[in-house]
Amino acid sequence: MIRPDLSLPIPADITAAHFIGIGGSGMSGLARMFLERGIRVSGSDRADSAALRELAALGATVHVGHDAANLGDDVDTVVHTGAIWPENPEFVLAKERGLHVIHRSQALYWLIGGRRLVSVAGAHGKTTSTGMLVTALRDLDVDPTFVNGGVIAQLGVSSGSGQDDLFVIEADESDGTFLLYDTSIALITNVDPDHLDHWGTREAFYAAFARFANEAREAVVISSDDAGARLVAEQLTHPRVITFGEASDATVRVSDIVTDGPVSFRLTHDGATVEAQLPIPGAHNAINAAGAVAVLLTLGHDLEPAVRAVEGFAGTIRRFELHGVERGVSVFDDYAHHPTEVAAALAAARTVVGDGRIIAIQQPHTYSRTQEMYREFAQVLEQYADHTVMLDVYGAREDPVPGVTGELVSGAFDDPSHVHFVPDWQEAADYTASVAREGDYVITLGCGNVYLIIPQVLDALGRTPAAAGE
Repeated sequence: MIRPDLSLPIPADITAAHFIGIGGSGMSGLARMFLERGIRVSGSDRADSAALRELAALGATVHVGHDAANLGDDVDTVVHTGAIWPENPEFVLAKERGLHVIHRSQALYWLIGGRRLVSVAGAHGKTTSTGMLVTALRDLDVDPTFVNGGVIAQLGVSSGSGQDDLFVIEADESDGTFLLYDTSIALITNVDPDHLDHWGTREAFYAAFARFANEAREAVVISSDDAGARLVAEQLTHPRVITFGEASDATVRVSDIVTDGPVSFRLTHDGATVEAQLPIPGAHNAINAAGAVAVLLTLGHDLEPAVRAVEGFAGTIRRFELHGVERGVSVFDDYAHHPTEVAAALAAARTVVGDGRIIAIQQPHTYSRTQEMYREFAQVLEQYADHTVMLDVYGAREDPVPGVTGELVSGAFDDPSHVHFVPDWQEAADYTASVAREGDYVITLGCGNVYLIIPQVLDALGRTPAAAGE
């Protein structure tokens, strides 16, 4: 992993940029915006993807695989993620040439260029909350520029250039880069300690969020319910703090949440109450909506139109996304990769599955998180899923750690009959099909490449007899 060096100078002008890891949701969004600015764009990724093909159609030069030859002679700036190795040949050559080599967060800083910035931060819910804000603002006839961590379903993109001065971003706390931006309004969805491989301690994690909030120019919008957010709130010195959640003293209060289908709820602010319903399930999305509405109020919009605008949000890609139905079994995918996120995703699924069962296919993400939280993963999976198919760890930027595999999680289940560790993907797909029956939901969980198993699962369902009990 390459840790971002935020002290490196950001070029004033960029004419040709090369993106190492251009296929990622965040990087592809940045590359798209560079193209929209008239900048020549090239890039590489380790595997082909729809994102690469879309960028190529827009005029980018893309390469599958990392090779020094991919770095054109005209490139003046190289943008990279923290997920590449220092030995990456394109990264090494860029350094040798003396090019500007900047982290993706610095590229985003360059794009923002001093506009009025809404930064959405938090351990969970960032992508959904950012998507809610962007679609709501557009519905309210505001045309913001935005960069999200995932594709917004009704827009089909993760980024876009707007005509108004407002800029909305998903701000990443994992490596501290959310502290780089000159934020006007800070939205903190929650502060559930994560990425301790970077921060070291929970106290350092909380302190970073407090600094992020206190440095906001205009306002802080923060959860009233989340335990970590409350700890951060104790450290706030900001003159304008707006809270949201189910707490009785929340500035924007959520109440009467009903989850038996698309979630409905009430939002109360300054004595006025508005009924709301989202087209997506889950109590957590009612809370996300409250945070988005609180930001809209802070931007000067009234409660009723703000709620109606947020109601139009149709979700983001890889958040409880239906990929297909085979033999009466629905196969979904969700980006959840932390125990809290897994619990929220599965709890939302429970509200709409009816009499069916939930079969989770979990791919643990990174060795450090798995080693730190394997008991918590086992607990929430055993509590919320009827059965779990456990894959092996997706290491991402990390080297393997002896003894840290998917079996570490499966071995922590109280009842071993509720979990099956299958490191081979085809065997995992076949096993899933053998136990699934009509009305069940199969949900892949993880922020690695677990979604790639979905075609195998659908194929296995199509050729495997229904499980006993249908």
